[in-house]
Amino acid sequence: MKFGGTSVANIERIRNVARHVKREVDAGHEVAVVVSAMSGKTNELVGWARETSALHDAREYDAIVASGEQVTSGLLAIALQSLGIPARSWQGWQIPIQTDDAHASARITGIDGSELIRRFKDSKEVAVIAGFQGMNVESGRITTLGRGGSDTSAVAIAAAIHADRCDIYTDVDGVYTTDPRVVPKARRLDKVAFEEMLEMASQGAKVLQVRSVELGLVHNVPVFVRSSFDKPEDIDPHGTPPGTLICSEEEIVESQVVTGIAFSKDEAQISVRHIQDKPGVAASIFGPLAEGSINVDMIVQNVSDDGKFTDLTFTVPASEFVRAKDTIEKAKDKIGYTKLDTATDVAKVSVIGVGMRSHAGVAAKAFAALSERNINIRAITTSEIKFSLLIDAAYTELAVRTLHTLYGLDQA
Repeated sequence: MKFGGTSVANIERIRNVARHVKREVDAGHEVAVVVSAMSGKTNELVGWARETSALHDAREYDAIVASGEQVTSGLLAIALQSLGIPARSWQGWQIPIQTDDAHASARITGIDGSELIRRFKDSKEVAVIAGFQGMNVESGRITTLGRGGSDTSAVAIAAAIHADRCDIYTDVDGVYTTDPRVVPKARRLDKVAFEEMLEMASQGAKVLQVRSVELGLVHNVPVFVRSSFDKPEDIDPHGTPPGTLICSEEEIVESQVVTGIAFSKDEAQISVRHIQDKPGVAASIFGPLAEGSINVDMIVQNVSDDGKFTDLTFTVPASEFVRAKDTIEKAKDKIGYTKLDTATDVAKVSVIGVGMRSHAGVAAKAFAALSERNINIRAITTSEIKFSLLIDAAYTELAVRTLHTLYGLDQA
């Protein structure tokens, strides 16, 4: 069971979480709980680190920000004990959750779940684990896993203790066909395939961290997204509560062609104009960006009629736009372009569904529907189970609503 920041925002909510855990324990389950920091605490800790020094040691930064989860895990253990449930808190280094040494964005390299399993058997003790953190074995230092890292901790621990399921409790009651704030007719999905959720998470859906979905896929750990604000006493632990199960594709009997629409306004477009069309040109542009760890998403190339020149258009996260633009400008002599066009008022809309593998013409319908709304498409990328369109940001909501209706995702 994993509980996010809003679910443990204050003592009353932590007591509510304890009642959720008690329900599962009373039903005979062996339970490990992963908790985030109380809502707003991580931002406060980050602020203190930056206020102390703008240029700070990443190792000390991790030591500071990891303390938020340490507090929550201790408080929840006390709350459980007060309900008569044996429980103890665990920090990432005590299990240990082993990671690489990329401080502030570490990746989990291994977890030994044997001690937790032993305690389930011997003392029926609930393990309350601080999410978002681990340790680098070589240095012995605390590491953190990046924003949303508690989701990743939870799925990784579920795999390590061979859990039947990993329940992610959050402030929404599941995964929807798109953001209900943009499309009120959005439906909650009962089941989503890992591959679909991976695309939805990486294309802008904020429900789960991408890495946590990857781990679920690799270790085949079913992940259940559900609300922590349902009353614990009203839920039958043996029934199926409202929520969305993220599972292997084989478990989904009848899948629609399109499962969901994701969108992201965190996009910027860069067009490198009038470059000589010769071998090595793409490398001269994307090599320096890769060296600067700038993630390039959509790439479109247009070659002139005579085949001598080309334009290359690509997108980067809006937060990386200035760095990306500077990187290309510094490499102007090597690239040999005549003009650089940029745009930050763009958005990416993605249509996702495993059913696309066996259906033709799915994207063509979208192009026709958007053209009827006079929405211009700047760039297109496709994969086996999704296609993404780059459009002007002003048309994002209209495009999402149009496509949601087009593919029959509106609830009746």
